[in-house]
Amino acid sequence: MAQPLLADRDGRGTVTTEAIEIRGGVELPARREDIELHTRDGLTLVGELAVPVQNEPVATLVTLHPLPTAGGFMDSHIIRKLAARMPALADLAVLRFNTRGTDSPRGTSEGTFGEGIDEEYDLDAAMDFVAERSLPHPWLVGWSFGTEVALLYGRDHPVDGAILLSPPLKRVTPAQVAVWAGDPRKLVAIIPEFDDYLRPDAARRAFASVPDIDLVSVAGGKHLWVGETQTRRVLTEILERVNPRALPMPTRWA
Repeated sequence: MAQPLLADRDGRGTVTTEAIEIRGGVELPARREDIELHTRDGLTLVGELAVPVQNEPVATLVTLHPLPTAGGFMDSHIIRKLAARMPALADLAVLRFNTRGTDSPRGTSEGTFGEGIDEEYDLDAAMDFVAERSLPHPWLVGWSFGTEVALLYGRDHPVDGAILLSPPLKRVTPAQVAVWAGDPRKLVAIIPEFDDYLRPDAARRAFASVPDIDLVSVAGGKHLWVGETQTRRVLTEILERVNPRALPMPTRWA
């Protein structure tokens, strides 16, 4: 569970604040709104939009979570930490949602798992929401299964780029990868050294048809990016592409 930014009370009942370390479930200030997305096949999906408290967002992360049949959802830890930190640290808007049939504490999205096929409609609905809210410079950020949704359908939308975290390429053919060749939008693949499905050497071969891909090999990384060191590496790689002026990320918040 996210831990809201703490305020300590002294013996007189007044509230005092002190700098805290940014790690784990710490949730930094943001304006957070429970939202619903409506697909063109008639489903309602649940989600959250987090935006900076004071500034207008400079860019938007549209997140796509890991495989729901293996426990992936909008609260999967990298996606949750993007929403918890990026509005405050980098002036980013973060949209996260449960794809069809996926459950989380926020609620359950209607429908059933679509094997990466019907999820095309879920991404359509998310991008419709981005347009309706005039959210700027959207980037797709997919993790595991979410990378496949981004690869398959991301080119149909006005995004600045797509960032792939631990892409397994289980539901994406070589031809479907190759269509990204020559696309002016940035395609970034962040590959853990010890991934369960696609390690760096195999990833270079799999993405060889997209010569302009920005492929990053993360030494010591694993598919689930567990631990603060791996989390910060992933968030830093994302910021380097989306808003490098926000780097380096602070480690404490006052």
